[in-house]
Amino acid sequence: MKKRRSGNRSSASKSKGAAKSVAEYLAAVPEPARSTLNKVRAAIRVAAPAKATEIISYGIPAFKHNGVLVWYAAFANHCSLFPTASVIEAFQKELKGFTLSKGTIQFPTDKPLPSALIKKMVKARVAQIEGKKRR
Repeated sequence: MKKRRSGNRSSASKSKGAAKSVAEYLAAVPEPARSTLNKVRAAIRVAAPAKATEIISYGIPAFKHNGVLVWYAAFANHCSLFPTASVIEAFQKELKGFTLSKGTIQFPTDKPLPSALIKKMVKARVAQIEGKKRR
């Protein structure tokens, strides 16, 4: 039997089956990534609208309010925040020093993104979604 490689799937998705809730996802993430994601989660919760809900989307945690605001996840060697490409582009200067791709910000498992920066990006994403809704 051939052994399948897990690739870059998130830490929690490597456990038995995909998580059905954010709490279940986080419980499956090893330390120090779990503490880092909990700090990221807390910062997002503060900046997100009160009616925003937490969901599992694409197998990872996300906050949703009139559409998905942001996703976040733990991987073997890093954690990631997925605020969309346009938000990353808008915060390019503040994100200097972090590994970036089109829609992803990577950071060490033991060092979360600055809370104030997460809050600013979430608020920008909320404004972006609200702007689309008004059209």
